[in-house]
Amino acid sequence: MAIGAASCAGGSPPQTFDLSAVADVGARVGRGQLVVSEPFASAALDSDRIVVRPHADQLNYYPAVQWADRLPSLVQTRLIESFENAKVLRAVGRPGDRLAATVTLESEIRAFEIDIEQHEAVVEISAKLVSDPGGRILASNLFSARVPAASGGAAASVPALDAALAEVLKQIVAWASARL
Repeated sequence: MAIGAASCAGGSPPQTFDLSAVADVGARVGRGQLVVSEPFASAALDSDRIVVRPHADQLNYYPAVQWADRLPSLVQTRLIESFENAKVLRAVGRPGDRLAATVTLESEIRAFEIDIEQHEAVVEISAKLVSDPGGRILASNLFSARVPAASGGAAASVPALDAALAEVLKQIVAWASARL
């Protein structure tokens, strides 16, 4: 889904895209509260640029397009919304939200790109449930999804990234809620 963006500089503003949270994951209802940290991401992914991988050893960005926010912040927001929408926890929020949570979801965005050679959107997120206080890792898992992507630029490819993220969000919510 595209969003209009204003530009103070001359020229056309970049086309801006957003991502969706999932509504229902069919997860079992947990009892706990969860803090969701902002995901770690490499420098290539820690931006508002949309990554395209033309070859296995090369990363580029779609020109004149952007995410609605930095990708890690956007993924954190959609994770929180997905947990809230699923209604599987008593409370979920960000660090500093004053929750009485004893567990934090820490994650790393390992891939969030359009693979041009394979014609697919690739999303891969590593997640850990960490006890607070103490920092002991309670559980960890790698979640990934690949969704066929249409060729023809960002407007054609972004829906596949959104669908791949939706699959990963469902996996993470179901996995985490079963452990809380």
